[in-house]
Amino acid sequence: MSLFNPAPDTKTTPVSAPLAERMRPHSLDEFLGQEHLLGPGKPLRVQIERDDASSMIFWGPPGVGKTTLAKIIAETTRATFIEFSAVLAGIKEIKQVMADAEKAATWGTRTILFIDEIHRFNKAQQDAFLPWVERGSIRLIGATTENPSFEINSALLSRCRVYTLQQLTDAQILTLLERALTDSERGLGTQRLTASEGALELLASYASGDARNALNALEVAAKLTAEAKTGTITKEIATEALQQRVLMYDKQGEEHYNLISALHKSVRNSDPDASLYWLGRMLHAGEDPLYVARRVVRMAVEDIGLAAPEALNLTLSARDMVDFLGSPEGDLALAEAVLYLALAPKSNAVYTAYAAAQADIESTRQEPVPLHLRNAPTRLMKELDYGKGYQYAHDVEGKVADMDCLPESLTGRRYYHPTQEGREKLLAQRLEEIRRIREQKRSRT
Repeated sequence: MSLFNPAPDTKTTPVSAPLAERMRPHSLDEFLGQEHLLGPGKPLRVQIERDDASSMIFWGPPGVGKTTLAKIIAETTRATFIEFSAVLAGIKEIKQVMADAEKAATWGTRTILFIDEIHRFNKAQQDAFLPWVERGSIRLIGATTENPSFEINSALLSRCRVYTLQQLTDAQILTLLERALTDSERGLGTQRLTASEGALELLASYASGDARNALNALEVAAKLTAEAKTGTITKEIATEALQQRVLMYDKQGEEHYNLISALHKSVRNSDPDASLYWLGRMLHAGEDPLYVARRVVRMAVEDIGLAAPEALNLTLSARDMVDFLGSPEGDLALAEAVLYLALAPKSNAVYTAYAAAQADIESTRQEPVPLHLRNAPTRLMKELDYGKGYQYAHDVEGKVADMDCLPESLTGRRYYHPTQEGREKLLAQRLEEIRRIREQKRSRT
């Protein structure tokens, strides 16, 4: 890789290139989204217009324009654009590019080095950039889907401005699809295709804010339409292009809540087959796996609870695997968790106990903490009887003291009522033992 190789013309893209690549914006006026950064007077736009040479990090989900923005900045500022991926490049390649950039700088040529997935570089690789970034030999633009605070060295991060790019809205995605459908120079305009009502909206909804996914799906839909010789992209063709059966899924609408409700209630009813089916439906429809993972963790607490307390750890592990591997590998972890929850003994005792405690908190006077439960780190507090009468449970028989821990107005209140299911049956026996020990001690006084 060298700066002295002829740079490709960023404004001409082969007609054989994917539609998403051909439709890549060439200027800020074409760029859709990120108004919080690129609107008039907004920080990133001002930086570009002033030709500010500061290095920067673009942080945001896939398909929101991180690479495109970097190319637009290079074009606007007439800088040489060098791009490579953190997955493929090592320190040797980094140092070669840095040396070329420094040599070019002596001839008055500015270089923008764009690093995709910069979070994948290790500490040594990231450190290799520092001398050249500090000297201004290069302008580094990194792109990452991960939080830069956790994934990028503080030394490098302190020398870069971080800009957070937001997921595109369905309306913005729809605008991109309509533009691609009618653009005769770079898009599908020469095919003279039309779209039936709702077809492009379906593609936009499925894209989850990712412009690349949406344009890829539109390209497939256009090929299917050409094969069908209808000239119109219908909702049926759009659905086929998404490799889905007829599944109208709006992540913000009723069907979204219907499906998660079906999954939750199937788990609660100990139906593993239905649970797997509804999980598959959600993931197949393009639901965010992390959203599903969060709901599965809730099921472990709400419907299994202390009847099988290991369910919480299992679901948290599934969430971590989804976050670490993504789809489709992480989907299996969700399937494992859902199956376990469906087959586990059920108890909502924790859920109802906490709800009962919350109800008392909201409906009763906020009582002060009893004096015997307060710490007394100062002499004044001791003089005010803080801690007086406290009994250290480890020093008494049975490890249970004859001491009320609720406010006086709530003495005797019972919130947690364990069931006879699974591990909770043992907890119920332990709770009875604790109450029996306490009653015996009170009967002696």
